[in-house]
Amino acid sequence: MTIQSDPMASTDEVRGEPADEFVGALVSLSRVMVAVAMRTLARIDADVTLQQFRTLVVLVPGPQRVIDLAKLLGVQSSTATRMCDRLVRKGLVARHERVADRRAAWVGLTVAGKELVGLGMRARQQELERMLADLRPGDSDVTTGALVAVLRAAGELTDGAWWRQWADSVVE
Repeated sequence: MTIQSDPMASTDEVRGEPADEFVGALVSLSRVMVAVAMRTLARIDADVTLQQFRTLVVLVPGPQRVIDLAKLLGVQSSTATRMCDRLVRKGLVARHERVADRRAAWVGLTVAGKELVGLGMRARQQELERMLADLRPGDSDVTTGALVAVLRAAGELTDGAWWRQWADSVVE
């Protein structure tokens, strides 16, 4: 792969470093978070891929139409359908029809799917707590504020709000 030089780009961008240090830190953090997610799935011996786990997480608020699930995951409907088929075979997702909308396929978590999501998220939290154990007290206040701002900008729930949603999630 060749990186094209843009005459308007800063020297840092040409070297592959974003001009905004905060954005660069978030990109680096995203690599760490993917690694943490992969390690925790392996540690709990989950028989799911990272994308399948993400699908289960997206289903926490409640059952979704497959077409809506595809949009939330950023994939084609056929991809979401195949993913749900695999998760149904694993007993983590249930498929059903709604009387008012018999044309659409709906999918939701099973008890086993909900438990797997909870187990995976707890394992991820424990690993992050271990990683951050040596953070200086003042560092965490500044970092927390910045991360919460990023969560809000992305439309993502804070951890406490997510766990409340998980506790209230409906299983099929």
